[in-house]
Amino acid sequence: MNIKETHLKGLYSIELTPFRDERGFFVRHFCTNEFNQIDKNFKIEQINHSMTQTKGTIRGMHFQYSPHAETKVVRCLKGSIFDVAVDIRHNSPTFLQWYGEVLSEENMKMLFIPKGFAHGFQALEDNSEIIYLVDEFYSKESESGIKYNDPRIGIKWKMENIFTSEKDKQIEALNDSFTGVKL
Repeated sequence: MNIKETHLKGLYSIELTPFRDERGFFVRHFCTNEFNQIDKNFKIEQINHSMTQTKGTIRGMHFQYSPHAETKVVRCLKGSIFDVAVDIRHNSPTFLQWYGEVLSEENMKMLFIPKGFAHGFQALEDNSEIIYLVDEFYSKESESGIKYNDPRIGIKWKMENIFTSEKDKQIEALNDSFTGVKL
């Protein structure tokens, strides 16, 4: 694994290094020893798998409030996505800044998204599948989100938004009273 911190403290881009031969490849998706270099407290509580049927679809931007705030490791298993994380940590020097990276079946990259970030993605191909390693159980009472096209954030999506869920459409744009999440 090649682990690189992005310009947003605590958010890491991870390149997997597959072993390839005439049979195909073998790659380690997770190793406690290597992930402990990023976050000694990260332990997997859930593994989630999603498939998005139509390219251009945006899912997000989702997060959970404490005490159920989540750290996620996201990898695209089939197709490709533009994966985005937004820093929503209270008093962070990079508050409301975003980072996006293409994750694909071919490039085998992952994003390590710590607590205090909203997360979402856009499918760049039909039938794109992703897997999330998550360190916290889902809590409906703690779930929230920020609008995928919020002008205060200005995410530059890779293509026109074809589809967004009704739930994500209902998320309101941030107002000046939003000062982030406290962890």
